[in-house]
Amino acid sequence: MSQQVEVLFENLWQDYLSRTPSAKKVHQILGEGHPIVNDHVAFRTFDISPVGLEVLAQHFLDLGYKEGGDYHFEAKKLRAKHFEHEDPELPKVFISELMTAEFSEELQKKVKDMVAQVSVEDTKKSDFLYSGTHWKVSHADYQALLEESEYAAWMAAFGYCANHFTVSVNQLPGYESLEQVNQKLKDNGFKLNDSGGEIKGSPEVYLEQSSTMADRHPVEFSDKTAEIPSCFYEFAKRYEIENGKLYTGFVAASADKIFESTNAN
Repeated sequence: MSQQVEVLFENLWQDYLSRTPSAKKVHQILGEGHPIVNDHVAFRTFDISPVGLEVLAQHFLDLGYKEGGDYHFEAKKLRAKHFEHEDPELPKVFISELMTAEFSEELQKKVKDMVAQVSVEDTKKSDFLYSGTHWKVSHADYQALLEESEYAAWMAAFGYCANHFTVSVNQLPGYESLEQVNQKLKDNGFKLNDSGGEIKGSPEVYLEQSSTMADRHPVEFSDKTAEIPSCFYEFAKRYEIENGKLYTGFVAASADKIFESTNAN
């Protein structure tokens, strides 16, 4: 089972690198030859059959993952869940979905037209989580979605893939704090997401997070190719919730700001 999980994450990683070339530079700068431990991987989707959150989650449940917490993001109109494996060495998984009924009829129609091109069979394939878009949208449609929801526009452009990977700062040799990680990144030319401050969270909520702003990647729309924000890298430092046990959940107020790492910068 663990081998299947490792194969899935390796395939997700290689796919992520294809639109996030800066990730390799992050490893060179922070890892300096040491392996980087992944805290969690995040995915986005829509709350419409057959692609809802639970459909993506099933891929991980089948590999031995269990449900963790539930999260709601009222301003961005999202719900999310996280999943954990009993093997603490395996990454956690964070899956969110857009609550489409809370948006305009125009957005709902565009999303339904995209999702209609995904079959139930597609969603069950082992590579669905890195299968990308199953549709072609115009750049004009992307811009129209962007005006209402950055999340919906990102999904229209990139579809099913890892939105971000996350460096576990707790297991990063040579770093005691997230501030040190952030400074090292900035010293090497990385732009960090400063929405709500460069560090989201605190030891009081047992989790601190920061992230780069997304790379820019060319996307072939139906009418033109345009360079837009793609994926980013997150950094997480977890604190002990009880003796020797690190907090394994997420903090909604912090995650809300992390979502903004794919905003235009």
